[in-house]
Amino acid sequence: MSQSEIPIPAISDIESAYTLVQKYANQTPVLTSRNVNEILGCEVFLKCENFQKVGAFKFRGAINAVFSLSEVEAAKGVCTHSSGNHAAALALAAKLRGIPSYIVMPENAPAIKRKAVEGYGAIITTSKSTQADRENALANVQKKTGATFIHPYSNFNVICGQGTASLELLQEEPNLQAVLAPVGGGGLFSGTLTYVKGFNTNIEVWGAEPANADDAFRSLRDGVIYPSVNPNTIADGLRTSLAPITFEIISKKANGILTVTEEQIVDAMRLVWERMKIIIEPSSAVPVAAIMANRKLFEGKKVGVIISGGNVDVENLPF
Repeated sequence: MSQSEIPIPAISDIESAYTLVQKYANQTPVLTSRNVNEILGCEVFLKCENFQKVGAFKFRGAINAVFSLSEVEAAKGVCTHSSGNHAAALALAAKLRGIPSYIVMPENAPAIKRKAVEGYGAIITTSKSTQADRENALANVQKKTGATFIHPYSNFNVICGQGTASLELLQEEPNLQAVLAPVGGGGLFSGTLTYVKGFNTNIEVWGAEPANADDAFRSLRDGVIYPSVNPNTIADGLRTSLAPITFEIISKKANGILTVTEEQIVDAMRLVWERMKIIIEPSSAVPVAAIMANRKLFEGKKVGVIISGGNVDVENLPF
């Protein structure tokens, strides 16, 4: 299938997904802090998906994808490869539908995330950490089980599910002037772009990415998908490469992608922990760091931030 033939979600697809997602997902809070607003120089509204089931936005996409399967497809179960949040989300979604789940996890996946996936009853296969190793291990699992592969982000129904976070954000705060979301494989960012730009094209939508894993930034700049090759970043959820569907959506709709250093990510994470008393993981801190690093861009604006998750290994905090 050529890139021009890839089915691209519309705002109506996200609204349809929401009728399903809201039956199972938490409607997460939108939190603000006068103190944080003063520090960042703008009015920030954090959509706290760290309070979502499995501790991350990924549950939205997984629940939409799993419950969109036919009975015949569902009977053989679902499978995926993931470093953590998508794995846990898919395992729980499968459990709620009463079907098996098979998860390939890289050997460097955070211990807290592996423990969560096991807790939801998934059958785990461990692979080496490269994308190729993960995909080869998954191919073997799929061959043995006949399970349906639910890609972490290169999946129409997953993207629609992820977009429901920004739907809820704009239901609560319809007058936002900008929205930021982190970018890894681009599922959350694509869903955010689709809903927000469908809601109001004048709202700026920015992606945020670690400078040490800036494949999406370079891909958008040069108009070609660059693979993410062994990126060294604390933001473990943002180490993956864009897919054709997410690249197409981002290329058409995004205002841009902002990159931040590892030090800026840690500073932003610490800011939210200390000033707002909420636990966010490094990937969630990346868009907050992007505001800190680009004050003039957001100065005086009402800015929404999708806080993607809160699954942190508290034995290995960066501060």
